[in-house]
Amino acid sequence: MTTATRRRPRVLIVGAGFAGYRTARELSRTLRGRAEIVLLNPTDYFLYLPLLPQVAAGILEPRRVTVSLPGTLRGVRLVLGTAERIDLDARTVHCTDPEGTPGRIDYDRLVLAVGSVSKLLPIPGIAEHATGFRGLPEALYLRDHVTRQIELMAAGADDPATAEARRTFVVVGAGYTGTEVAAHGKMFTDALVRKQPHWPRDRAPRWLLVDVADRVLPGLDERLAATADRVLRDRGVEVRTRTSVKESTADGVLLDDGEFVPTRSLIWCVGVRPDPFVSQVGVPLQQGRIVVTPELAVPGHPEVFACGDAAAVPDLARPGEITPMTAQHASRQGKTAARNVAASLGLGTAVPYRHDALGFAVDLGGVKAAANPFGVPLSGPVAGAVTRGYHLAAMPGNRVRVAADWLLDAALPRQAVQLGLVRSWQVPLDTDAPELAHTRGAPGKE
Repeated sequence: MTTATRRRPRVLIVGAGFAGYRTARELSRTLRGRAEIVLLNPTDYFLYLPLLPQVAAGILEPRRVTVSLPGTLRGVRLVLGTAERIDLDARTVHCTDPEGTPGRIDYDRLVLAVGSVSKLLPIPGIAEHATGFRGLPEALYLRDHVTRQIELMAAGADDPATAEARRTFVVVGAGYTGTEVAAHGKMFTDALVRKQPHWPRDRAPRWLLVDVADRVLPGLDERLAATADRVLRDRGVEVRTRTSVKESTADGVLLDDGEFVPTRSLIWCVGVRPDPFVSQVGVPLQQGRIVVTPELAVPGHPEVFACGDAAAVPDLARPGEITPMTAQHASRQGKTAARNVAASLGLGTAVPYRHDALGFAVDLGGVKAAANPFGVPLSGPVAGAVTRGYHLAAMPGNRVRVAADWLLDAALPRQAVQLGLVRSWQVPLDTDAPELAHTRGAPGKE
């Protein structure tokens, strides 16, 4: 075969989360047409997950936190679909498109960046009654659901137990997501109540944040945790540490201290687990994640790379440990994966994944936040400005639209309406596709 007729090598990236999107973008810039880059993903957008609580709270419109894949990844061919099976020997990924049509994609290099889904615990009733918070459909459903509970409560309930359940919202998990959901959620419901002339003024919306840890934001700087805890409590959120859910029913949740909390709203933010797809790839796993070298290559398969939440990436800063499942790590691993894939094709040299802590930022709603950029602890409006600046810098698109929504939210009251586009059965907690709203009768879905 002559050079003129030789097929370009094909790099297939599975997943367009933080790791997959960054891999595709960096590869496009590095390879410049030397290889065909194919991105397999169920949706045509990258979701900026850290701003999802602001979608649920009515601050940002849904499209603000989504970035078009075809519009921002020049030189990358998007294939809409879900990976079903990988044949490592044949170097083929079998997939299904959104209409249920099966297909296959051959590859010369494969990058697995399938991400994560909600972590489930063996607690009775959780899968049936809790709502997760990993995808846009869940945020849209929660926004409608919270609004509906407030409106039904304001309309009057003959049964005191029903009224109590409608005004009570329980968030389980005091990590990044749970803390932000509770902080924004309390502000959202308080704003909704102010628009309801028939709301009983002696019964404010009740929010509980529950976690088995001894403080909010466990594992982060204690000063950040103390700031977040103070803001939550000042806002009226009941923070229940060293507490877990024992059982969930249609009427409420039973805590392990014996208290039964009537509620129609259980929001599950206890953490994430690797996408179940990785378990059938046929390679060694560690803590449910694909074992990789520091260069993000899969041992025994030099043509396969993995990064992000699906990969057990060695943490060279902490020997013997693997990197946490965070967006910050996933994005930077995507950059390293792109460089090493290019190196495997003869362009540049491979490098191990190393990282320096850039700090963390937790948006607590309004002008409040807790942040420690480069180890400098901040709180109040300064932290709020730093946090929003960080998000604008980290987003690969929509910056002007996001900033405009923030300005409008500061100047105008939020729109309190239910669109009813997503129903509860469309966002089951036990799902391997939180980015998709389930449709009855759809291929492979129920």
